[in-house]
Amino acid sequence: MMNFIDKYIMPFANKLGNNRHLLAIRDALVGMIAITMIGSLAVLLNNLGSVPGIGKPYQNLMISIFGETWTTLGGDIWWGTLAFMTIFAVFGISHKLAKSYGDDGFEAMLVAAASFFVLIPQVGNVTITPEGGEAVTGGAWGFISWNYFSATALFTGIVVAIAATEIFIRLAKVKKLEINLPDGVPPAVARSFAKLLPGMATIFIIGLFGLILRKFISSGAYLNDWLNTVLVTPLTGAVDSLPFAILIVGLVHGFWMIGLHGPNILGGITTPLMTKLGQENLNLYAQGVKDLSEYNILSGAFLDAFVYLGGSGATLGLIAAMFIAGRKRNKQLLALGTPPGIFQINEPILFGLPIVLNPIWFIPFILGPILMTVTSYLSISLGLVHPVVADIPWVTPAIIGGLLATGGHISGAVLAAVNLAISFVVYLPFVIAQGKMDAKKIKAAENKTDTLNM
Repeated sequence: MMNFIDKYIMPFANKLGNNRHLLAIRDALVGMIAITMIGSLAVLLNNLGSVPGIGKPYQNLMISIFGETWTTLGGDIWWGTLAFMTIFAVFGISHKLAKSYGDDGFEAMLVAAASFFVLIPQVGNVTITPEGGEAVTGGAWGFISWNYFSATALFTGIVVAIAATEIFIRLAKVKKLEINLPDGVPPAVARSFAKLLPGMATIFIIGLFGLILRKFISSGAYLNDWLNTVLVTPLTGAVDSLPFAILIVGLVHGFWMIGLHGPNILGGITTPLMTKLGQENLNLYAQGVKDLSEYNILSGAFLDAFVYLGGSGATLGLIAAMFIAGRKRNKQLLALGTPPGIFQINEPILFGLPIVLNPIWFIPFILGPILMTVTSYLSISLGLVHPVVADIPWVTPAIIGGLLATGGHISGAVLAAVNLAISFVVYLPFVIAQGKMDAKKIKAAENKTDTLNM
């Protein structure tokens, strides 16, 4: 088994985990955490008034302190953060990708941003109602829908950022396109002129591609609209499904069992997809949509709030089981692993027990999270639990994370508590079995010692 893993699985996992494009996507989205967190918090605070039980008193309190327009600040923060999420992603992904090639990334991210804007429609559909007249709807130049900047266009932004950066980096290496200025010119100016022609050529190529796409392929649709039609919508439907959730959770924990960081390896694939679904939920919540069927299920902080309780493998349940059935045997490990485990950091448990490369823990480490994923998905899809509508730090303690991720709904905390109980029940028999195995080993060692002494 280990030979098979070393020969076939490890090389593929390492290659996937070290792919420069996936790393650029992951690192850029993680680097935007301050933007997404404050935007999510603003949406959460603006919408706590709709939470049953605490909503009305909270709303009255905010009005008494800040007045009837108390949601203005939250709305402004949302507009400046989540509404322009794709733009930040384009800058970040291009910068990270260019730096992976040894470039400083500054010119690359500007060229990528310009390339993205080149592919956005210049005419928007607007409705104007003249005073005393009927509403008129039509195209108006210079009006751009914010949907082309928000998470709705995130996939397009990722594609354009990668494509524009790859073209720019390759053209920048062509010596004939480099403009060399005299030695007395400031370095910043000389560097900009050295990449002048590659930058211009990149934007021209992207613009020409967009024109050809509209003329001959997409029947006049711009890139984002065309991608949404042929790829993003079907893919999003597949992502927000129970089979996909089980697949992702199974792969993450399968990689961990052979010593590879599952979330990091798959983060370049899962992060943009779940982030897009999560931002769609945030937008619906910000707009006050009450129909829960319109929300995505496998979105945003779904896994952190309901599955990764204590970290990958839901090891907070394992810690609880060891307190019940193996406290004396694992006294030092519990002392080291419990405090970080409360905050979803479980490397002391993964490598101290150890779980990694230990076949005894293979079943509970994978089975527990899968059962929790199924429970969470079905609970939200059946309307028993409010969907995830807020972004939370991955270090948010269990149960509290479920409460905050669902916008303060107690159902989120209850689901997290139920999942924690599931994890405990799954791990407990294996903790007991491990204790019996350790006891047999100790007894065998003592018998061997006694025999030698005789």
